[in-house]
Amino acid sequence: MAVTLPLLPAKTPTAKTSISLFPENPKTLILEQCKTIRDLNEIHAHLIKTRLLLKPKVAENLLESAAILLPTSMDYAVSIFRQIDEPDSPAYNIMIRGFTLKQSPHEAILLFKEMHENSVQPDEFTFPCILKVCSRLQALSEGEQIHALIMKCGFGSHGFVKNTLIHMYANCGEVEVARRVFDEMSERNVRTWNSMFAGYTKSGNWEEVVKLFHEMLELDIRFDEVTLVSVLTACGRLADLELGEWINRYVEEKGLKGNPTLITSLVDMYAKCGQVDTARRLFDQMDRRDVVAWSAMISGYSQASRCREALDLFHEMQKANIDPNEITMVSILSSCAVLGALETGKWVHFFIKKKRMKLTVTLGTALMDFYAKCGSVESSIEVFGKMPVKNVLSWTVLIQGLASNGQGKKALEYFYLMLEKNVEPNDVTFIGVLSACSHAGLVDEGRDLFVSMSRDFGIEPRIEHYGCMVDILGRAGLIEEAFQFIKNMPIQPNAVIWRTLLASCKVHKNVEIGEESLKQLIILEPTHSGDYILLSNIYASVGRWEDALKVRGEMKEKGIKKTPGCSLIELDGVIHEFFAEDNVHSQSEEIYNAIEDMMKQIKSAGYVPNTAEARLDAEEDDKESSVSHHSEKLAIAFGLIKSPPGTTIRITKNLRVCTDCHNATKLVSKVFNREIVVRDRTRFHHFKEGSCSCNDYW
Repeated sequence: MAVTLPLLPAKTPTAKTSISLFPENPKTLILEQCKTIRDLNEIHAHLIKTRLLLKPKVAENLLESAAILLPTSMDYAVSIFRQIDEPDSPAYNIMIRGFTLKQSPHEAILLFKEMHENSVQPDEFTFPCILKVCSRLQALSEGEQIHALIMKCGFGSHGFVKNTLIHMYANCGEVEVARRVFDEMSERNVRTWNSMFAGYTKSGNWEEVVKLFHEMLELDIRFDEVTLVSVLTACGRLADLELGEWINRYVEEKGLKGNPTLITSLVDMYAKCGQVDTARRLFDQMDRRDVVAWSAMISGYSQASRCREALDLFHEMQKANIDPNEITMVSILSSCAVLGALETGKWVHFFIKKKRMKLTVTLGTALMDFYAKCGSVESSIEVFGKMPVKNVLSWTVLIQGLASNGQGKKALEYFYLMLEKNVEPNDVTFIGVLSACSHAGLVDEGRDLFVSMSRDFGIEPRIEHYGCMVDILGRAGLIEEAFQFIKNMPIQPNAVIWRTLLASCKVHKNVEIGEESLKQLIILEPTHSGDYILLSNIYASVGRWEDALKVRGEMKEKGIKKTPGCSLIELDGVIHEFFAEDNVHSQSEEIYNAIEDMMKQIKSAGYVPNTAEARLDAEEDDKESSVSHHSEKLAIAFGLIKSPPGTTIRITKNLRVCTDCHNATKLVSKVFNREIVVRDRTRFHHFKEGSCSCNDYW
């Protein structure tokens, strides 16, 4: 079929493309001196005129320039290709490579099919090209057919072809088939081994990466820096610090520290193995740090729960004018979520929009989780609505966010909508759904869903699901039923199960089962301070002060220290930290004056201090002062004097909110006309106009 060529207006030939002295072999002129389509067009016209285009090698040079070397000339390449009477395999190879490079893999597949239909014999370069296309498209069926053709054409032993086969199978999720191809090879070079490492890395089979590397060492096979990057990634995922440090020593001995990719992998490995300070030293020694290096270090801080340092390093990254990538954003959002740093996280969201970053499932879900953990559940729902693609994790995060923010019924609505959309829930989804029932007091719904897990979805309950059921029953005051439920569990209850029951005993003042719970906990985790505190508080709540002091005395004898209450508040992008009864803040005097005024005003509105929540070693006259100086009250007072009237105050606390602080905060929200959002260890409390979203059920 004749195709009209897009000839451009004539121009005066430049020195580079002057055709007056056109060489007999124009390869250099075509491949090296054609910088634009105009240059190519001029040479093309001359080749037609001189009939040099009839020579296959000359035509292939022209084709290569159009299809591969010039950025926007693929249509031109197609027009050249279609004018060749009987294109051979090199011509097809060039076009397949061109379509692959220009992000048109489907066209490459169709061209290979045409090549086969026209009985053009593939060569050793054809198969690697088309297998790369199958790998990119994850076209396993086509890849298998091509594998059969490879064997038929006699290229089954060709190393380059085999390497690409390994890569194709691994990228299509058939890593075991890739390994069979690998094992069948009589000769394997370092590229072959690296293809197999890449396959295991792609499938997340980290144990096999390490195992394969040890096999490589035993066989005394030479490895390169690409190999080490794969193995270091596996070391990080497996927390294999010993092998990671061996590689670090090798890197130092061989003088490979100039390779930024390798050093970044070392930073990532140390960070994931919990050696964050070692990772930071390596990071600081790097001459060049790209976005991957910054992201690895920030991610390391985030995963080690050193969230403030993650944010500090992110600010340094901005000063260095390094644009963050998706991994950076996910790590920073995770840190903001832990710290309750809403304003910083909002800025990150604004940055994502400004840079027009694609709202992938991973990034979108991280944003949802951040908003939910900062108590801004409506923003979480908004992000969910804007995500173009959602998976089971996205739905689960939304359900968990609604549950922890006191919107249990809405969480269940989304769960049933998820089922309508044919998204199959997993075991983590059911943890969120059962938590929703727990926080909303939906006992019957919780029982039904617990049974539905295995009956309708084939999900066997794990210890976490049993824990949710204990929580559902315990929060509802069904302490005896929860106790019997634990005794009848088909799996051994762990410390979390008994601790959940103990917490419910504290709320409902059940001394007998509370005592039994602590006995079990002492067997499982004898040094957990919170368990002793809970039983001590149960005794105090029913007036058994001697028993309460006795429990505290046991703690002292065993050297068990109480975890101090700590509350965080973010103002103007700065996170302030408060501990109960501390005075280390630079504005402590002003804060304590504000506390005194705050307590005076809420007393006028009906607040009565619950001195049972005071320190047991406090004198009777000091008990009221002790409860008024709990960490969340200090943070709230600071928020009242440092934020504009009417703005929401957001607090993050490391322990469960005590009854006295809960009652006081309800009245603060009413008296000072403020919405106050407190995230404690288990859930969110949204205080507004004298009431709480938990309906006093926490």
